[in-house]
Amino acid sequence: MRITGVKLKERMSVDELVRELRGCAFGARRLAVAVDIYEEMLERDAVKFLGLAGALVPAGLRGVIAGMLREGFVDVLVTTGANIVHDIIEALGGRHYLMTLDVDSIDDNALRTQGANRIYDVLVRDEDFVRLEEFVRGVLEELAANGRLKKPISIKELLTAFGERLDDENSILRTAVENGVPVFCPAFADSMLGLHASLFRQTSPLVIDAIVDMHELINLCYDAKLAGVIILGGGVPKNFIFQAMLLSPKGGYDYVIQITTDTPHAGGLSGATPDEAKSWGKVKSGAKSVVVYSDATIALPIIIAALKERRRKDEQRVWRHE
Repeated sequence: MRITGVKLKERMSVDELVRELRGCAFGARRLAVAVDIYEEMLERDAVKFLGLAGALVPAGLRGVIAGMLREGFVDVLVTTGANIVHDIIEALGGRHYLMTLDVDSIDDNALRTQGANRIYDVLVRDEDFVRLEEFVRGVLEELAANGRLKKPISIKELLTAFGERLDDENSILRTAVENGVPVFCPAFADSMLGLHASLFRQTSPLVIDAIVDMHELINLCYDAKLAGVIILGGGVPKNFIFQAMLLSPKGGYDYVIQITTDTPHAGGLSGATPDEAKSWGKVKSGAKSVVVYSDATIALPIIIAALKERRRKDEQRVWRHE
């Protein structure tokens, strides 16, 4: 196949641009392949697992991810605790603020005295974390009053309780609850949620059972006729999703899309390729897979925009046929 390059034109849609990228090499081609693989997952009704790592909610992808859950692009979400924390903060009225791109000029000591916290070029204020603490404690106290905390509670069940009490259509947790998408957070303790749960347990009974979630995720893998995974970043969510497939007779995932800025040669999980996962039996030998070496804040909106356009065209085609 020869390189045909990109032919640009006026008023070009996102999907038209992505299709042109098929004729390129390097990252452009990988992005186009990712859209094609994702489209096949949707067309074949594969169970779609999304692994969410990195500060993607603070960076501005909250609405994109919530839309993916709402529109059927995701069936199972596995996320870091931090992204849930920042989702709840925004649902409670908190905000994330842009800072200068010249991050080397930022005085982080001054930010600390001002009650501000930096995530590269994003700022979030202490007062928003205070509201988060009040919300988490309030939910736990309500669950305790209802007798729900007399026995162990799973992380998924606890996140569902949080989502049910959020009144924000752009909330990832709220959208997941409304659309029946289970949310798993294997590193729950490694977040402000875990910190506040720990403080609550100093005065009230609380036992969180993480193994229940592992069992449920394994069952989802076991029951899936076709299964695909979209990995944003990597980290704990990636391994949690992949290892759940080990007990399934399927022999691994059928589709894998990984968007990462890490490379494989250092041996880290976030940079490990789907091919490497084949040696573990986590990905099928004949699986369709691609690694897009890109910042997910760039690649994911393009991929989803292209898919939404293709879906809209398919629906129009069916409507005309009828």
